[in-house]
Amino acid sequence: MISTPSGVDALPSNEQLQLFSSLNGKTHKPHEVSKGQRLSALLAGELNFHGADSSYASHDVHAFAAKFPPQLPRAFIRGLTAPGDVVLDPMMGSGTTIVEALLEGRRGIGLDIDPLALRVSQAKTIPMSADDLRNIGLKVISQAQDLLSDHSIERLIQKFDSRTKEFIDYWFYPKTQRELAALVLSMQTVDVSLVRRFLELTFSSIIVTKSGGVSRARDLAHSRPHLDKEKKPKNALEQFSLRLQKNIKSMAHLDTKGALAAPLPGDARSMPLRDEVIDLIVTSPPYANAIDYMRAHKFPLVWLGESVVNLTELRARYIGSEKNHSTQYAELPDKTESIIRQLEKRDRKKSSILRKYFTEMKVVLAEMYRVLRKDSPAIVVVGPSIMRGIDVQTHHCLAEIAQETGFSVVGVVQRSLDRNKRMMPARFGKKTDSMIEQRMHEEYVIGLLKPA
Repeated sequence: MISTPSGVDALPSNEQLQLFSSLNGKTHKPHEVSKGQRLSALLAGELNFHGADSSYASHDVHAFAAKFPPQLPRAFIRGLTAPGDVVLDPMMGSGTTIVEALLEGRRGIGLDIDPLALRVSQAKTIPMSADDLRNIGLKVISQAQDLLSDHSIERLIQKFDSRTKEFIDYWFYPKTQRELAALVLSMQTVDVSLVRRFLELTFSSIIVTKSGGVSRARDLAHSRPHLDKEKKPKNALEQFSLRLQKNIKSMAHLDTKGALAAPLPGDARSMPLRDEVIDLIVTSPPYANAIDYMRAHKFPLVWLGESVVNLTELRARYIGSEKNHSTQYAELPDKTESIIRQLEKRDRKKSSILRKYFTEMKVVLAEMYRVLRKDSPAIVVVGPSIMRGIDVQTHHCLAEIAQETGFSVVGVVQRSLDRNKRMMPARFGKKTDSMIEQRMHEEYVIGLLKPA
């Protein structure tokens, strides 16, 4: 008998939205200290978390570039909400905030348009029976081993369109292709969608790795794949078996305390939520001109039914994308405008990309303001960006835009990064144009409050 969650995770997306968007929230007794004062105290406290363990619960089931340590959202969830409150991350990435909301007994909503982010977040927030996962997983491995000697495995490889097949042939050796195809075909026979989702997460995690992995790419976990001609990819079935046991062990420690989670497909620029239904937002938007998540996410997604063409088109819709053909630019605050104009003198194209980024983030901040209840906080974690030698001061610009939107800016504080834990794109060779390593030693936490 397969165990399924009793919460909203088992509901279709539209029913989950109806449930969460109709929430009225709890009426709390007045707190002795105002939310603004509590937020100010949290911002002044310890936010570096150097050496802290970030691999507990389901946080370590899949590598994901630039995810913040779980202790960061946990601090604000504990300090600014009560059990049963609704916590939102409108750009959830790997779902760190939503997992922390569950662990603290809050109701979590996450939105993202990235297909891998959705897959990872959905699988990480669904408690399931470890015995069920283990038994079905072992059957999948056994069936995949049998398929390796069956010519029918060629069906999947031959189904790819020409561009997707070209991508796969470049990054995966023929032997690895057969192993991955066997796993995919075997997983497709699993009837229980929640279990299949978990197995597909495990499948993805043997491709997107910090080191090793089954592709010919180096360092996919940092989202900057480079072909390594000397790399000897590991056996996909063996890696899947090892990772399956590790992920099952991690999921067994996901104690949701009966709380609900809804990681959903949705765009932060147009949230499918009613006005004033959220008690706290904790999010980390894409950095301006920094991390191209889709470069790495394509690797597992093409095996799970996505085409390279469709993923490339989707990538153009991401906030911070360099594609700017359809953007309607908005009027921006004075300081933000001055930085854009300063950049324009050095590089007109880069200034256009930066203007697009701040224009899109202005829409996101307006949506955040709309869905937050009155006297409720929003935490925005963002890194600095260097473009053509100019520090574009993303944190100050976003704070300025947020204030113009109606938020009170309680504070903007710097926190130093533990580079062993916060995975950032690595630099290879001597190329330094992107300045990625130079700017990723710190990031900024912006504390906002929607006035009462």
